[in-house]
Amino acid sequence: MSESAVEKQLVAILGERLAALRAVRGLSQEEVAHAAGISRQHYQLLENGWGVRSTKAPANPRLSTLIALSEVLGTSVPDLVGEMFGRSAS
Repeated sequence: MSESAVEKQLVAILGERLAALRAVRGLSQEEVAHAAGISRQHYQLLENGWGVRSTKAPANPRLSTLIALSEVLGTSVPDLVGEMFGRSAS
């Protein structure tokens, strides 16, 4: 599997995790984005696994963004990204 394919697979897992946590908490994309200090569009891209919508390049979120999102979604960064590395979410 090429590096790009691996990246796409990893960010798809992250996007699914973000969407699942958001749904469990009954939050909209806009509410999560606002609370995390990012735009709704940026958050939508992360849930879709994209860094740039036009090219569908894989997302590459900053650590500060992951920290903010984990706080809003009531989890830790390791739990947020753990499934990307084969660990089950707690």
